[in-house]
Amino acid sequence: MDNFTFCTPTRYLFGRGVENEVGRLCKNAEWKNVMIVYGGGSAVKSGLLDRVTASLDAEGISHISLGGVKPNPTDDLVYEGIDRCRRSGADALLAVGGGSVIDTAKAIACGVPYDGDFWDFFAGKAVVGPALPLGVVLTIPAAGSEGSGNSVITRIDGLLKLSLRTDTALRPKFACLNPELTFTLPPYQTASGIADMMVHIMERYFSTSEDVEVTDRLAEGLLKAIIAEAPKVMACPDDYQARANIMWSGTLAHNGICGCGRREDWASHFMEHELSAIYGVTHGAGLAVIVPAWLEYVSRIKPAKVAQFGRRVFDVNEHDDTAAATETVCCLRGFFSSIGLPVTMKALGIEAPDFDLLVSKLHENKGPQIGGYITLGKEDTEAIYRLAAE
Repeated sequence: MDNFTFCTPTRYLFGRGVENEVGRLCKNAEWKNVMIVYGGGSAVKSGLLDRVTASLDAEGISHISLGGVKPNPTDDLVYEGIDRCRRSGADALLAVGGGSVIDTAKAIACGVPYDGDFWDFFAGKAVVGPALPLGVVLTIPAAGSEGSGNSVITRIDGLLKLSLRTDTALRPKFACLNPELTFTLPPYQTASGIADMMVHIMERYFSTSEDVEVTDRLAEGLLKAIIAEAPKVMACPDDYQARANIMWSGTLAHNGICGCGRREDWASHFMEHELSAIYGVTHGAGLAVIVPAWLEYVSRIKPAKVAQFGRRVFDVNEHDDTAAATETVCCLRGFFSSIGLPVTMKALGIEAPDFDLLVSKLHENKGPQIGGYITLGKEDTEAIYRLAAE
């Protein structure tokens, strides 16, 4: 096990009606003027936004709103949000939505007090210092952004989809998680979120760090729970307990606990970021295509951990590591297919992928080599993209 630091300062309120506590939470944090960031019309149509603003009004918290965040959020709305925050004197942000909304709010939070271009943080030209605090009302369990210090934004100019990782600066001060808010999610969005949270765990699980049995078991337990609960939410969208288990799994998948004491991988996320930046696909669905292809490729080189993953998570019964690894890849593809996700680029709607563009953008953005479990160069990543297209 490697040395590690684990800090998760976010306060979680979980259960029915917790979104009505937002005003009290903001008041306790001594926030005076909040900018609410949200996505499309669902927060308005469902009455959620009204409940949130009523809670703020009851505690005397001033507020303005910034709507219109889209999946695979882009920098144009971040710039607009930074400008509006500065002009209104907002001292905090409240994200009402899923990962795209939260990531946008985080980018605004670090951009407001910064003299330069917020994109400097994502491009690695600057390190986040002071940032506005933020809270979350979660509506889509998937990205885990409600419990992490990370953000992913796409720059429209050049279609650069880059991630920013901070230890504590951009971690939400609080997150309200009400499983009832997820009852009306479309099945495809629910399934895509399940894939996203599973891959967050897998990016940490596949590691060269040795003797991480405790963290391995945490990761495996979460994955088995997700696999058990996923069919329930797909079959019965208003199953509160199944939704609750999925929602909490998404938070634990990405708050850092599954990465304690180990080096992480993240090659699959990097590869999918290019897919969604170029083709505009749903992130979780893109991962359902990329990750089995990645797993198939790396299992040819290092089958032992893949075999362990299969035996412990999918109950694979093969004694030979290579055979077990092969079966594990089939199990993962089969699971994603069973909840309605594509597992090939063609099924994702990409009939003729531009492999040269995908590979060149990937390594332009992430360097000549990526990955922690297996180091991947251009030839490797092209091979994985091609496996994903079959």
